[in-house]
Amino acid sequence: MITGRRAAQIAASVERAVGAGELEPGQLLPPMRELAERLGVNPNTVAAAYRTLRERGVIETAGRRGSRVRPRPATTGREYIRVDVPEGVRDLADGNPDVALLPPLAEVFAAAAAQGDREPVLYGAGPVEPELARIARADLDADGVPDGPVAVTSGSLDAIERVFAVHLKPGDAVAVEDPGWGSVLDLVPALGLRVVPVGVDDEGPLPGDVRRALEGGACALVVTDRAQNPTGAAVSAARARALRSVLREHPETLLIEDDHGYRIVDQALHPLAGVTHHWAFVRSVAKAYGPDLRLAVLTGDAATVDRVRGRQRLGPGWVSRLVQRAVVRLRAGGAVDARVVAVAYSRRRDALIGALARRGVEACGVSGMNVWIRVPDETGAVARLLHAGWAVAPGARFRMNAPQGIRITISTLTDEEIGRVADAVASAIGSVSGDGDRYV
Repeated sequence: MITGRRAAQIAASVERAVGAGELEPGQLLPPMRELAERLGVNPNTVAAAYRTLRERGVIETAGRRGSRVRPRPATTGREYIRVDVPEGVRDLADGNPDVALLPPLAEVFAAAAAQGDREPVLYGAGPVEPELARIARADLDADGVPDGPVAVTSGSLDAIERVFAVHLKPGDAVAVEDPGWGSVLDLVPALGLRVVPVGVDDEGPLPGDVRRALEGGACALVVTDRAQNPTGAAVSAARARALRSVLREHPETLLIEDDHGYRIVDQALHPLAGVTHHWAFVRSVAKAYGPDLRLAVLTGDAATVDRVRGRQRLGPGWVSRLVQRAVVRLRAGGAVDARVVAVAYSRRRDALIGALARRGVEACGVSGMNVWIRVPDETGAVARLLHAGWAVAPGARFRMNAPQGIRITISTLTDEEIGRVADAVASAIGSVSGDGDRYV
């Protein structure tokens, strides 16, 4: 199964075997000396191959206990934990915004293109549209985000990856919300970093968990300020004070804040930025203006933003100034009424949570487009809901050590559907635990 004479060949064969399912998550790999003898190579060659696999997030090594395939290898990621939605089944699993609340883009792109004809962007031009930087910085100032330079990236995940890359090295530990955004949970091991799970409640990351993670050696922390995926948590003023207190004890921590709920929530922002020496604050336009724009604004301390810009120059160079100009026009022209969008999502979310509560099912979601429901058996719950005509996201896509759950995207739920969804969920989980107690 594992073949090759050079380190790169051995690593590639392991990666292929993992991707094909021949090596299963958690499976122990042969000891390095044993595999070297079997392949007729130097043990250092196998050691180099295993090191490459660790850095790619395919395997993990636990000293004398050996190396084994990661429980969720970066070669597959969490996208494989996805529900196929048959025809006739209502999709509440996709995490998408309501297209009826997204602005039309044809006119703003046409205007941005016309501006580009007059002022074409050529090599050597600045990477950030000046008016976008001005508007973004004004919004950040209004929300209490500390002053810092502005960069533009291809979405939130691109920004987070670039910040990781310019500060961390393989083997470093990153504290991440659990449950949390599956893409971040995949990204961390894919970069050769270690995930340290941090619990979350409605007010954000638990300060005690954050303190334990940082005292245990985590050198970075990722926090979702509002509309946390999948739980809908929003960092409250009190929680922000508690987290700042913890971070002051660890000023060398790299702090990354993700505010992808920008302009779709009505909760105030309580940023943590500026407490540590190195910090980054990311704001995506995906949920408010459309995922295909692939644009996020990044600010942070001068050194972090400068490093990101420098690395960006060696890759894509910049995010299309045409797209940046379109976003400027959307923002300046009031294409999205943030209050209307926030109220629409809040009404649907609260209605579903209330309907579930009346059926004995506890759910959470204080902001954003999703509702999170703890269940005793998420595989069974997802399957039963699918059979009943509702596709929901399995919690395994979003969690590590957190209890089992399911995520329901409420962005397009109608008033008529809410009661039916609640009935289906209550029936699917039985509202009763295995020992006869009501499950909440």
